[in-house]
Amino acid sequence: MTKQKLLALLLIFSVSYSFSQDDLLKELQNETKQDLNYELPAFKAMQVGNLQSTKIADKGDFYLIVAHRFGPFSQGIDEFFGLDGANTKIQFVYSMWDGIQFGLSRDSFEKTYSGTAKISIKKQSKDFPLNLVGYGSLDIETASKSSVFPGIDFKDRVSITTQILASRRINKNLSLLIAPTFVRQNNLQQFQQTGDTNLNQFIIGLGGRLKISKRMSINADYALNLNRHSNSIYKDPFTVGLDIETGGHVFQLVFTNSNGSNDSGFLSRTQGQWFNDVAFGFNIVRVF
Repeated sequence: MTKQKLLALLLIFSVSYSFSQDDLLKELQNETKQDLNYELPAFKAMQVGNLQSTKIADKGDFYLIVAHRFGPFSQGIDEFFGLDGANTKIQFVYSMWDGIQFGLSRDSFEKTYSGTAKISIKKQSKDFPLNLVGYGSLDIETASKSSVFPGIDFKDRVSITTQILASRRINKNLSLLIAPTFVRQNNLQQFQQTGDTNLNQFIIGLGGRLKISKRMSINADYALNLNRHSNSIYKDPFTVGLDIETGGHVFQLVFTNSNGSNDSGFLSRTQGQWFNDVAFGFNIVRVF
């Protein structure tokens, strides 16, 4: 190769390298501008514990979420303090557009199939104090038998949950969330048997995250039912846990009085009392 050709190739490489450096610098500048406009996410995982958080999958991200809830410690040594019996939910979440995600899951609690959607409404920034997200889920339980509930129809198996999730990152360590919630229960026969005939449930969800190290935080959530029937056997769900970030996934250890992980299940059909029927569980969140 002649010296002239070699010099020409070096010149072309230098120019292209300079352009690539300029492009990279522009990307970094854009990211910096975006960071200046918006606060960091209030929550690292899509759920505080049981309650939904304001985190949404980025465009093109695919998530696998495995939620496991053991039985209560109060079952004693015969059930190995709840470890012999458990409910498991497997969920897939995907985002096709910025600020929108969809999910499909199956929960062994009441053999429930679910479809979910989460949409970003507004992000916290120097000009706006909150992250606002709309969330909805449709749960179809398949455990009820016609021999127990004569005349049960498909619509009787369907429950609908809608929420407005509002969170704020108070400082670098503390984030808080409030979630006005409506749950529609359709299986009237089931609720009549339990003494609860209020199928329309109005609920206020509360949650928080306290960061205790670079990769760990303490999380808690509670759902206050505003119009549950006075004779109902169901209780308000309360969950406290520990989030551990490990590279590509978040591992959540939780203690809760709820067996179900689907929205209508844990929000309106929790039977355990916190101190008497608390159980261990975990969520594994993996992004691809």
